[in-house]
Amino acid sequence: MKLGIAEVLARANQFEGLVVEFPTQLPALLRQVLLPVVADATGAPRNLREKGERLTQEGGFTKDELDEKLLPYLGEHHASFDLFDPTAPFGQVAGLRTAKNETKGAAALVATAASGNNVPLFASRTDADPLDLTAAQAAHWLLHAHCWDTAAIKTGVVDDPQVKAGKTTGNPTGPLGQLGVIVPTGRTLYETLLLNLPVTPPDNLGVPQWKRGPYGPGWKPRAAEGLLDLWTWQARRIRLIPHRDEAGQPRVDRVVISAGDRLVPMSELEPHTAWTFTAPTKKSTSALPERRPRRHTQGKAAWRGLEALLAPSRQSTDGFETSILLDQISALQEDDQLPADYPLQVETFGMVYGTQSAVVEDVIHDAIPLPLLALHQDSGFHQLLLEVAEQAERLAQAVNNLSADLRRAAGADPIPWDKGQRPGELLLHALDPLVRRLLAGVRDAGTNEEVLDQGRLAWEQVAHRQAWDMADVLLLAAPASAFGGRTLDQPGKAGKTQTYRLGTAGANFRRQVSEILPRHTDAVRQAAAARAAETGPALDPAPGADFDY
Repeated sequence: MKLGIAEVLARANQFEGLVVEFPTQLPALLRQVLLPVVADATGAPRNLREKGERLTQEGGFTKDELDEKLLPYLGEHHASFDLFDPTAPFGQVAGLRTAKNETKGAAALVATAASGNNVPLFASRTDADPLDLTAAQAAHWLLHAHCWDTAAIKTGVVDDPQVKAGKTTGNPTGPLGQLGVIVPTGRTLYETLLLNLPVTPPDNLGVPQWKRGPYGPGWKPRAAEGLLDLWTWQARRIRLIPHRDEAGQPRVDRVVISAGDRLVPMSELEPHTAWTFTAPTKKSTSALPERRPRRHTQGKAAWRGLEALLAPSRQSTDGFETSILLDQISALQEDDQLPADYPLQVETFGMVYGTQSAVVEDVIHDAIPLPLLALHQDSGFHQLLLEVAEQAERLAQAVNNLSADLRRAAGADPIPWDKGQRPGELLLHALDPLVRRLLAGVRDAGTNEEVLDQGRLAWEQVAHRQAWDMADVLLLAAPASAFGGRTLDQPGKAGKTQTYRLGTAGANFRRQVSEILPRHTDAVRQAAAARAAETGPALDPAPGADFDY
Protein backbone atom coordinates (compact mmCIF):
# COMPACT_ATOMS: atom_id res chain seq x y z
CA MET A 1 0.00 0.00 0.00
CA LYS A 2 1.44 3.37 -1.05
CA LEU A 3 0.30 6.38 0.98
CA GLY A 4 1.37 9.99 1.38
CA ILE A 5 2.86 11.42 4.57
CA ALA A 6 -0.43 12.91 5.79
CA GLU A 7 -2.41 9.68 5.46
CA VAL A 8 0.38 7.60 6.98
CA LEU A 9 0.40 9.80 10.08
CA ALA A 10 -3.39 9.97 10.27
CA ARG A 11 -3.60 6.16 10.22
CA ALA A 12 -0.34 5.44 12.05
CA ASN A 13 -2.11 3.41 14.73
CA GLN A 14 -3.57 1.09 12.04
CA PHE A 15 -0.23 -0.02 10.57
CA GLU A 16 2.32 -2.33 12.15
CA GLY A 17 5.14 -0.51 10.41
CA LEU A 18 6.68 0.61 7.15
CA VAL A 19 7.36 -1.76 4.26
CA VAL A 20 10.51 -0.86 2.35
CA GLU A 21 12.34 -2.29 -0.63
CA PHE A 22 15.65 -2.50 1.22
CA PRO A 23 16.17 -2.76 5.01
CA THR A 24 18.36 0.32 5.45
CA GLN A 25 15.68 2.48 3.84
CA LEU A 26 13.64 2.17 7.05
CA PRO A 27 15.81 4.38 9.31
CA ALA A 28 16.27 6.75 6.36
CA LEU A 29 12.50 7.24 5.99
CA LEU A 30 12.03 7.63 9.73
CA ARG A 31 14.85 10.14 10.21
CA GLN A 32 14.60 12.14 6.99
CA VAL A 33 10.80 12.51 6.88
CA LEU A 34 8.41 11.07 9.47
CA LEU A 35 10.18 11.80 12.75
CA PRO A 36 11.19 15.38 11.78
CA VAL A 37 7.63 16.16 10.63
CA VAL A 38 6.13 14.87 13.90
CA ALA A 39 8.76 16.57 16.09
CA ASP A 40 8.63 19.91 14.26
CA ALA A 41 4.84 19.99 14.12
CA THR A 42 3.94 18.66 17.59
CA GLY A 43 7.21 19.10 19.48
CA ALA A 44 9.36 16.42 21.05
CA PRO A 45 8.32 15.15 24.49
CA ARG A 46 9.61 17.56 27.16
CA ASN A 47 9.71 14.95 29.92
CA LEU A 48 9.18 11.23 30.47
CA ARG A 49 5.62 11.67 31.71
CA GLU A 50 4.60 13.47 28.53
CA LYS A 51 6.29 10.81 26.42
CA GLY A 52 4.51 8.04 28.31
CA GLU A 53 1.13 9.73 27.96
CA ARG A 54 1.58 10.29 24.23
CA LEU A 55 2.89 6.78 23.69
CA THR A 56 0.00 5.04 25.41
CA GLN A 57 -2.89 7.19 24.17
CA GLU A 58 -5.42 5.14 22.22
CA GLY A 59 -6.13 5.80 18.58
CA GLY A 60 -2.74 7.19 17.62
CA PHE A 61 -2.44 10.93 17.11
CA THR A 62 -5.36 12.80 18.66
CA LYS A 63 -7.81 14.80 16.59
CA ASP A 64 -6.30 18.02 17.91
CA GLU A 65 -2.78 16.88 17.02
CA LEU A 66 -3.88 15.99 13.50
CA ASP A 67 -6.25 18.88 12.76
CA GLU A 68 -4.38 21.67 14.53
CA LYS A 69 -0.74 20.67 14.13
CA LEU A 70 0.24 17.87 11.73
CA LEU A 71 -2.11 18.49 8.80
CA PRO A 72 -1.71 22.30 8.85
CA TYR A 73 2.06 21.83 9.06
CA LEU A 74 2.07 19.56 6.02
CA GLY A 75 -0.20 22.00 4.20
CA GLU A 76 2.09 24.91 4.96
CA HIS A 77 5.19 23.03 3.78
CA HIS A 78 3.53 21.09 0.96
CA ALA A 79 5.75 22.65 -1.71
CA SER A 80 8.88 21.66 0.24
CA PHE A 81 8.05 17.98 -0.29
CA ASP A 82 7.71 18.23 -4.08
CA LEU A 83 10.31 15.83 -5.49
CA PHE A 84 10.44 17.59 -8.86
CA ASP A 85 9.95 21.24 -7.93
CA PRO A 86 11.93 23.35 -10.44
CA THR A 87 13.39 25.72 -7.80
CA ALA A 88 13.57 23.74 -4.53
CA PRO A 89 13.08 19.98 -5.11
CA PHE A 90 12.85 17.94 -1.90
CA GLY A 91 16.25 16.82 -0.62
CA GLN A 92 17.99 18.09 -3.78
CA VAL A 93 19.69 21.04 -5.43
CA ALA A 94 17.86 22.58 -8.37
CA GLY A 95 19.94 22.83 -11.51
CA LEU A 96 22.85 20.84 -10.08
CA ARG A 97 25.19 20.03 -12.96
CA THR A 98 28.78 19.24 -13.86
CA ALA A 99 30.91 21.41 -16.10
CA LYS A 100 30.24 19.06 -19.02
CA ASN A 101 26.58 18.38 -18.08
CA GLU A 102 27.42 14.76 -17.32
CA THR A 103 24.90 12.58 -15.50
CA LYS A 104 24.92 9.10 -14.02
CA GLY A 105 22.44 6.29 -14.21
CA ALA A 106 19.93 6.01 -11.36
CA ALA A 107 21.86 2.92 -10.21
CA ALA A 108 24.31 5.33 -8.57
CA LEU A 109 21.63 5.96 -5.95
CA VAL A 110 20.78 2.30 -5.38
CA ALA A 111 22.98 0.50 -2.89
CA THR A 112 22.10 -2.92 -4.31
CA ALA A 113 22.73 -2.02 -7.95
CA ALA A 114 26.07 -2.62 -9.66
CA SER A 115 27.45 0.67 -10.91
CA GLY A 116 30.79 2.36 -11.55
CA ASN A 117 33.63 0.51 -9.80
CA ASN A 118 31.11 -1.71 -8.04
CA VAL A 119 30.17 -3.78 -11.11
CA PRO A 120 31.11 -7.46 -10.71
CA LEU A 121 32.98 -9.05 -13.60
CA PHE A 122 30.07 -11.30 -14.54
CA ALA A 123 27.16 -9.09 -13.42
CA SER A 124 23.82 -9.39 -15.23
CA ARG A 125 23.73 -5.63 -15.90
CA THR A 126 26.20 -2.81 -16.52
CA ASP A 127 26.11 0.98 -16.37
CA ALA A 128 24.87 0.93 -19.96
CA ASP A 129 21.62 -0.73 -18.85
CA PRO A 130 19.18 1.95 -17.64
CA LEU A 131 17.56 1.57 -14.22
CA ASP A 132 14.18 3.27 -14.38
CA LEU A 133 12.84 4.24 -10.93
CA THR A 134 9.31 5.30 -10.09
CA ALA A 135 8.94 8.57 -8.21
CA ALA A 136 8.41 6.68 -4.94
CA GLN A 137 11.46 4.49 -5.49
CA ALA A 138 13.58 7.51 -6.40
CA ALA A 139 12.44 9.31 -3.23
CA HIS A 140 13.36 6.34 -1.05
CA TRP A 141 16.79 5.93 -2.61
CA LEU A 142 17.38 9.69 -2.45
CA LEU A 143 16.85 9.61 1.33
CA HIS A 144 18.95 6.45 1.54
CA ALA A 145 21.87 8.19 -0.20
CA HIS A 146 21.80 11.06 2.29
CA CYS A 147 22.09 8.52 5.11
CA TRP A 148 24.24 5.68 3.73
CA ASP A 149 26.05 6.77 0.56
CA THR A 150 29.56 5.47 -0.06
CA ALA A 151 32.65 7.59 0.55
CA ALA A 152 35.72 8.61 -1.47
CA ILE A 153 35.75 10.66 -4.69
CA LYS A 154 32.60 12.48 -5.81
CA THR A 155 31.89 14.30 -9.06
CA GLY A 156 32.63 18.02 -9.00
CA VAL A 157 29.77 20.36 -9.90
CA VAL A 158 29.51 23.92 -11.12
CA ASP A 159 29.63 26.61 -8.38
CA ASP A 160 31.16 24.29 -5.81
CA PRO A 161 34.23 26.31 -4.70
CA GLN A 162 35.95 23.21 -3.28
CA VAL A 163 36.12 21.29 -6.56
CA LYS A 164 39.63 20.40 -7.72
CA ALA A 165 40.28 18.87 -11.14
CA GLY A 166 36.59 18.20 -11.59
CA LYS A 167 36.11 16.22 -8.38
CA THR A 168 36.06 16.35 -4.58
CA THR A 169 38.03 13.95 -2.41
CA GLY A 170 37.96 12.88 1.22
CA ASN A 171 34.19 12.51 1.32
CA PRO A 172 33.00 10.38 4.27
CA THR A 173 30.15 7.94 4.08
CA GLY A 174 26.66 9.10 4.92
CA PRO A 175 26.13 9.73 8.67
CA LEU A 176 24.36 6.43 9.32
CA GLY A 177 27.17 4.54 7.63
CA GLN A 178 29.34 5.57 10.58
CA LEU A 179 26.95 4.12 13.18
CA GLY A 180 25.51 0.85 14.37
CA VAL A 181 21.91 2.04 14.01
CA ILE A 182 19.40 0.92 16.68
CA VAL A 183 15.67 1.52 16.12
CA PRO A 184 13.17 0.51 18.83
CA THR A 185 9.81 -0.54 17.38
CA GLY A 186 6.40 -1.00 18.95
CA ARG A 187 3.13 -2.70 18.09
CA THR A 188 2.08 -0.01 15.61
CA LEU A 189 3.76 2.63 13.49
CA TYR A 190 2.39 5.26 15.88
CA GLU A 191 4.12 3.60 18.84
CA THR A 192 7.33 3.26 16.82
CA LEU A 193 7.30 6.98 16.04
CA LEU A 194 6.84 7.90 19.71
CA LEU A 195 9.46 5.40 20.85
CA ASN A 196 11.93 7.10 18.50
CA LEU A 197 11.18 10.64 19.68
CA PRO A 198 13.66 11.35 22.48
CA VAL A 199 12.79 13.51 25.43
CA THR A 200 14.61 16.75 24.70
CA PRO A 201 14.21 20.48 25.39
CA PRO A 202 12.67 22.54 22.54
CA ASP A 203 15.95 24.44 22.19
CA ASN A 204 17.70 21.22 21.15
CA LEU A 205 15.37 20.54 18.22
CA GLY A 206 16.58 23.02 15.62
CA VAL A 207 14.91 22.94 12.21
CA PRO A 208 14.74 20.31 9.42
CA GLN A 209 16.40 20.69 6.04
CA TRP A 210 13.25 21.94 4.27
CA LYS A 211 13.32 25.02 6.54
CA ARG A 212 17.06 25.57 6.05
CA GLY A 213 17.10 25.47 2.28
CA PRO A 214 17.10 25.80 -0.58
CA TYR A 215 20.59 24.31 -0.75
CA GLY A 216 23.18 25.20 -3.38
CA PRO A 217 26.13 23.24 -4.80
CA GLY A 218 28.45 24.48 -2.05
CA TRP A 219 29.02 22.50 1.12
CA LYS A 220 31.12 22.61 4.28
CA PRO A 221 32.15 20.55 7.30
CA ARG A 222 30.02 21.60 10.27
CA ALA A 223 28.33 20.41 13.45
CA ALA A 224 24.64 19.55 13.55
CA GLU A 225 22.51 22.48 14.77
CA GLY A 226 19.89 20.51 16.65
CA LEU A 227 18.22 17.13 16.41
CA LEU A 228 16.16 17.90 13.30
CA ASP A 229 19.21 19.13 11.43
CA LEU A 230 20.97 15.88 12.37
CA TRP A 231 18.06 13.72 11.24
CA THR A 232 17.65 15.50 7.89
CA TRP A 233 21.38 15.91 7.22
CA GLN A 234 22.15 16.64 3.56
CA ALA A 235 25.26 14.49 3.19
CA ARG A 236 25.18 14.82 -0.60
CA ARG A 237 24.12 17.33 -3.18
CA ILE A 238 21.77 15.44 -5.51
CA ARG A 239 19.55 16.16 -8.47
CA LEU A 240 17.03 13.68 -9.83
CA ILE A 241 16.45 13.99 -13.57
CA PRO A 242 12.89 12.87 -14.40
CA HIS A 243 11.17 11.87 -17.61
CA ARG A 244 7.63 10.73 -18.40
CA ASP A 245 6.73 7.14 -19.16
CA GLU A 246 4.05 6.06 -21.66
CA ALA A 247 1.35 6.59 -19.03
CA GLY A 248 2.57 10.10 -18.33
CA GLN A 249 3.98 9.23 -14.91
CA PRO A 250 7.32 10.68 -13.78
CA ARG A 251 10.24 8.29 -13.61
CA VAL A 252 13.94 8.74 -12.88
CA ASP A 253 16.78 7.10 -14.77
CA ARG A 254 19.52 9.77 -14.54
CA VAL A 255 20.97 11.59 -11.52
CA VAL A 256 23.73 13.98 -10.48
CA ILE A 257 25.45 13.23 -7.16
CA SER A 258 28.18 15.37 -5.62
CA ALA A 259 29.70 16.15 -2.22
CA GLY A 260 27.51 17.37 0.62
CA ASP A 261 27.89 18.65 4.16
CA ARG A 262 30.32 16.73 6.37
CA LEU A 263 29.17 16.04 9.92
CA VAL A 264 31.98 16.93 12.35
CA PRO A 265 32.04 15.94 15.10
CA MET A 266 29.52 13.13 15.66
CA SER A 267 26.61 14.78 17.48
CA GLU A 268 26.06 14.05 21.18
CA LEU A 269 22.33 14.28 20.37
CA GLU A 270 22.46 11.13 18.19
CA PRO A 271 19.69 8.88 19.61
CA HIS A 272 19.96 5.89 17.26
CA THR A 273 23.22 4.29 18.32
CA ALA A 274 24.93 2.76 21.33
CA TRP A 275 28.31 4.10 22.41
CA THR A 276 31.71 2.64 23.21
CA PHE A 277 34.03 4.20 25.78
CA THR A 278 37.76 3.68 25.61
CA ALA A 279 40.25 4.81 28.22
CA PRO A 280 42.26 7.90 27.23
CA THR A 281 45.67 7.23 25.75
CA LYS A 282 48.89 9.00 26.62
CA LYS A 283 48.44 11.23 23.55
CA SER A 284 44.86 12.23 24.51
CA THR A 285 44.29 15.88 25.41
CA SER A 286 41.43 14.92 27.75
CA ALA A 287 41.44 12.73 30.85
CA LEU A 288 37.89 11.56 30.06
CA PRO A 289 37.20 8.33 28.14
CA GLU A 290 36.70 8.69 24.40
CA ARG A 291 33.06 8.22 23.37
CA ARG A 292 32.50 6.73 19.92
CA PRO A 293 29.45 5.23 18.17
CA ARG A 294 29.42 1.46 18.43
CA ARG A 295 29.33 -0.32 15.05
CA HIS A 296 27.55 -3.60 14.46
CA THR A 297 29.74 -6.54 13.49
CA GLN A 298 29.18 -8.28 10.18
CA GLY A 299 27.76 -11.79 10.61
CA LYS A 300 26.84 -11.33 14.29
CA ALA A 301 23.22 -11.51 15.44
CA ALA A 302 21.93 -8.53 17.43
CA TRP A 303 21.67 -10.56 20.66
CA ARG A 304 25.44 -11.07 20.55
CA GLY A 305 25.81 -7.35 21.28
CA LEU A 306 23.53 -7.27 24.33
CA GLU A 307 26.31 -5.95 26.55
CA ALA A 308 25.99 -2.62 24.68
CA LEU A 309 22.19 -2.62 24.32
CA LEU A 310 21.74 -3.22 28.05
CA ALA A 311 24.44 -0.85 29.36
CA PRO A 312 22.32 1.87 31.02
CA SER A 313 24.75 4.52 32.17
CA ARG A 314 27.92 6.24 31.07
CA GLN A 315 31.05 4.36 31.98
CA SER A 316 34.08 6.00 33.56
CA THR A 317 36.48 3.46 32.03
CA ASP A 318 36.29 1.01 29.14
CA GLY A 319 32.67 0.07 28.55
CA PHE A 320 29.43 0.79 26.74
CA GLU A 321 26.39 3.02 26.90
CA THR A 322 23.06 2.09 25.36
CA SER A 323 21.20 4.44 23.05
CA ILE A 324 19.38 7.47 24.43
CA LEU A 325 16.10 5.98 23.26
CA LEU A 326 16.52 2.63 25.03
CA ASP A 327 17.63 4.40 28.19
CA GLN A 328 14.47 6.52 28.16
CA ILE A 329 12.29 3.48 27.43
CA SER A 330 13.82 1.80 30.47
CA ALA A 331 12.96 4.86 32.58
CA LEU A 332 9.36 4.75 31.30
CA GLN A 333 9.03 1.17 32.52
CA GLU A 334 10.56 2.03 35.89
CA ASP A 335 7.94 4.77 36.28
CA ASP A 336 5.21 2.18 35.44
CA GLN A 337 4.28 4.06 32.27
CA LEU A 338 5.00 0.94 30.22
CA PRO A 339 4.09 -2.58 31.38
CA ALA A 340 6.91 -5.05 31.98
CA ASP A 341 5.57 -7.31 29.22
CA TYR A 342 5.40 -4.55 26.59
CA PRO A 343 6.42 -6.24 23.29
CA LEU A 344 9.38 -4.02 22.47
CA GLN A 345 11.40 -5.00 19.42
CA VAL A 346 14.81 -3.63 18.54
CA GLU A 347 15.93 -3.48 14.93
CA THR A 348 19.61 -3.02 14.11
CA PHE A 349 21.01 -1.68 10.84
CA GLY A 350 24.50 -1.21 9.50
CA MET A 351 26.48 -0.98 6.28
CA VAL A 352 29.76 -2.73 5.55
CA TYR A 353 31.93 -0.81 3.12
CA GLY A 354 35.02 -1.97 1.25
CA THR A 355 37.94 -0.48 -0.71
CA GLN A 356 38.25 2.85 1.11
CA SER A 357 34.50 2.81 1.84
CA ALA A 358 33.82 3.42 -1.88
CA VAL A 359 31.70 0.28 -2.37
CA VAL A 360 29.04 -1.53 -0.37
CA GLU A 361 30.10 -5.05 0.59
CA ASP A 362 27.28 -6.08 2.89
CA VAL A 363 24.23 -4.83 4.75
CA ILE A 364 23.52 -5.66 8.39
CA HIS A 365 19.93 -5.97 9.58
CA ASP A 366 18.44 -7.87 12.48
CA ALA A 367 15.46 -7.64 14.84
CA ILE A 368 15.12 -9.10 18.32
CA PRO A 369 12.53 -8.90 21.09
CA LEU A 370 13.99 -7.00 24.06
CA PRO A 371 12.40 -7.46 27.51
CA LEU A 372 12.01 -4.10 29.23
CA LEU A 373 13.03 -5.53 32.60
CA ALA A 374 16.37 -6.50 31.10
CA LEU A 375 17.17 -2.79 30.67
CA HIS A 376 17.40 -2.44 34.48
CA GLN A 377 20.98 -3.13 35.46
CA ASP A 378 20.16 -4.64 38.87
CA SER A 379 17.45 -7.01 37.66
CA GLY A 380 17.73 -10.78 37.30
CA PHE A 381 16.49 -10.45 33.73
CA HIS A 382 19.44 -8.20 32.88
CA GLN A 383 21.91 -10.68 34.31
CA LEU A 384 20.19 -13.63 32.62
CA LEU A 385 20.42 -12.20 29.12
CA LEU A 386 24.03 -11.12 29.51
CA GLU A 387 24.87 -14.56 30.89
CA VAL A 388 23.12 -16.32 28.01
CA ALA A 389 24.99 -14.25 25.41
CA GLU A 390 28.29 -14.93 27.17
CA GLN A 391 27.58 -18.66 27.48
CA ALA A 392 26.81 -18.90 23.76
CA GLU A 393 30.11 -17.23 22.87
CA ARG A 394 32.05 -19.45 25.29
CA LEU A 395 30.41 -22.59 23.91
CA ALA A 396 31.39 -21.52 20.40
CA GLN A 397 34.96 -21.03 21.59
CA ALA A 398 34.92 -24.47 23.26
CA VAL A 399 33.83 -26.06 19.97
CA ASN A 400 36.59 -24.17 18.14
CA ASN A 401 39.11 -25.40 20.72
CA LEU A 402 37.91 -28.98 20.20
CA SER A 403 38.28 -28.57 16.43
CA ALA A 404 41.79 -27.13 16.84
CA ASP A 405 42.89 -29.96 19.20
CA LEU A 406 41.53 -32.65 16.85
CA ARG A 407 43.24 -31.10 13.85
CA ARG A 408 46.56 -30.96 15.73
CA ALA A 409 46.09 -34.59 16.80
CA ALA A 410 45.60 -35.54 13.14
CA GLY A 411 48.68 -33.61 11.96
CA ALA A 412 46.98 -30.49 10.62
CA ASP A 413 46.95 -26.85 11.69
CA PRO A 414 43.86 -25.28 13.32
CA ILE A 415 41.49 -23.32 11.08
CA PRO A 416 42.70 -19.66 11.06
CA TRP A 417 40.36 -17.31 12.90
CA ASP A 418 40.02 -15.06 9.85
CA LYS A 419 39.74 -17.70 7.12
CA GLY A 420 37.22 -20.41 6.39
CA GLN A 421 34.24 -21.23 8.58
CA ARG A 422 35.02 -22.44 12.05
CA PRO A 423 32.55 -24.85 13.70
CA GLY A 424 31.87 -22.41 16.53
CA GLU A 425 30.05 -20.16 14.06
CA LEU A 426 27.85 -23.09 13.06
CA LEU A 427 27.01 -23.64 16.72
CA LEU A 428 26.05 -19.98 17.15
CA HIS A 429 23.82 -20.30 14.09
CA ALA A 430 22.11 -23.31 15.71
CA LEU A 431 21.73 -21.44 19.03
CA ASP A 432 20.29 -18.30 17.38
CA PRO A 433 16.59 -19.37 17.33
CA LEU A 434 16.91 -20.67 20.89
CA VAL A 435 18.18 -17.32 22.17
CA ARG A 436 15.40 -15.46 20.34
CA ARG A 437 12.83 -17.80 21.83
CA LEU A 438 14.30 -17.13 25.28
CA LEU A 439 14.16 -13.36 24.73
CA ALA A 440 10.47 -13.57 23.80
CA GLY A 441 9.75 -15.91 26.73
CA VAL A 442 11.47 -13.64 29.26
CA ARG A 443 9.54 -10.65 27.90
CA ASP A 444 6.23 -12.47 28.23
CA ALA A 445 7.09 -13.74 31.74
CA GLY A 446 6.89 -10.23 33.21
CA THR A 447 8.15 -10.25 36.80
CA ASN A 448 7.68 -13.99 37.41
CA GLU A 449 11.01 -15.10 38.92
CA GLU A 450 10.01 -18.77 38.86
CA VAL A 451 9.55 -18.65 35.10
CA LEU A 452 12.90 -16.89 34.88
CA ASP A 453 14.64 -19.75 36.73
CA GLN A 454 12.92 -22.28 34.49
CA GLY A 455 14.13 -20.35 31.45
CA ARG A 456 17.72 -20.42 32.72
CA LEU A 457 17.71 -24.20 33.13
CA ALA A 458 15.84 -24.84 29.87
CA TRP A 459 18.35 -22.70 27.97
CA GLU A 460 21.33 -24.55 29.42
CA GLN A 461 19.76 -27.91 28.62
CA VAL A 462 19.16 -27.13 24.95
CA ALA A 463 22.51 -25.31 24.65
CA HIS A 464 24.25 -28.41 26.06
CA ARG A 465 22.52 -30.63 23.52
CA GLN A 466 23.39 -28.35 20.60
CA ALA A 467 27.03 -28.08 21.70
CA TRP A 468 27.40 -31.85 21.93
CA ASP A 469 25.63 -32.36 18.60
CA MET A 470 28.32 -30.16 17.03
CA ALA A 471 31.08 -31.93 18.98
CA ASP A 472 29.82 -35.34 17.86
CA VAL A 473 30.21 -34.29 14.23
CA LEU A 474 33.82 -33.29 14.84
CA LEU A 475 34.69 -36.38 16.89
CA LEU A 476 33.16 -38.81 14.41
CA ALA A 477 34.98 -37.10 11.53
CA ALA A 478 38.38 -37.37 13.23
CA PRO A 479 40.71 -39.82 11.45
CA ALA A 480 42.09 -42.92 13.16
CA SER A 481 45.49 -41.23 13.52
CA ALA A 482 43.95 -38.75 15.98
CA PHE A 483 43.50 -41.55 18.50
CA GLY A 484 47.27 -41.91 18.99
CA GLY A 485 47.77 -38.18 18.54
CA ARG A 486 50.89 -36.05 18.18
CA THR A 487 53.32 -34.37 20.53
CA LEU A 488 54.16 -30.78 19.61
CA ASP A 489 56.43 -28.10 20.97
CA GLN A 490 54.60 -25.36 22.82
CA PRO A 491 55.11 -21.95 21.16
CA GLY A 492 57.19 -19.60 23.28
CA LYS A 493 58.04 -22.28 25.86
CA ALA A 494 61.47 -23.75 25.13
CA GLY A 495 61.68 -27.46 25.88
CA LYS A 496 57.96 -27.76 26.67
CA THR A 497 55.77 -30.13 24.69
CA GLN A 498 52.08 -31.05 24.64
CA THR A 499 50.39 -34.16 23.36
CA TYR A 500 47.16 -33.80 21.41
CA ARG A 501 44.91 -36.81 20.93
CA LEU A 502 41.24 -37.55 20.52
CA GLY A 503 40.71 -38.66 24.13
CA THR A 504 42.17 -35.56 25.76
CA ALA A 505 40.44 -33.26 23.27
CA GLY A 506 37.06 -34.77 24.15
CA ALA A 507 37.79 -34.67 27.88
CA ASN A 508 38.78 -31.00 27.70
CA PHE A 509 35.60 -30.18 25.80
CA ARG A 510 33.46 -32.02 28.34
CA ARG A 511 35.11 -30.08 31.18
CA GLN A 512 34.64 -26.72 29.43
CA VAL A 513 30.96 -27.36 28.71
CA SER A 514 30.34 -28.38 32.31
CA GLU A 515 31.92 -25.14 33.52
CA ILE A 516 30.04 -22.98 31.03
CA LEU A 517 26.63 -24.52 31.83
CA PRO A 518 26.68 -25.00 35.63
CA ARG A 519 22.92 -25.32 36.13
CA HIS A 520 22.65 -28.15 33.63
CA THR A 521 25.69 -29.82 35.21
CA ASP A 522 24.15 -29.56 38.70
CA ALA A 523 20.80 -30.87 37.43
CA VAL A 524 22.52 -33.90 35.86
CA ARG A 525 24.43 -34.61 39.07
CA GLN A 526 21.31 -34.29 41.19
CA ALA A 527 19.41 -36.64 38.87
CA ALA A 528 22.30 -39.13 39.04
CA ALA A 529 22.35 -38.90 42.84
CA ALA A 530 18.61 -39.50 42.96
CA ARG A 531 18.94 -42.59 40.74
CA ALA A 532 21.84 -43.85 42.85
CA ALA A 533 19.73 -43.53 45.99
CA GLU A 534 17.10 -45.73 44.37
CA THR A 535 19.21 -48.28 42.48
CA GLY A 536 22.69 -48.05 43.96
CA PRO A 537 25.76 -46.16 42.71
CA ALA A 538 26.85 -46.47 39.12
CA LEU A 539 30.28 -47.91 38.34
CA ASP A 540 33.03 -45.29 38.37
CA PRO A 541 35.07 -44.92 35.19
CA ALA A 542 38.38 -46.71 35.14
CA PRO A 543 41.20 -44.71 36.76
CA GLY A 544 43.09 -42.63 34.22
CA ALA A 545 40.33 -42.78 31.58
CA ASP A 546 40.52 -39.56 29.58
CA PHE A 547 37.19 -39.62 27.86
CA ASP A 548 34.07 -41.71 28.11
CA TYR A 549 32.63 -41.56 24.61
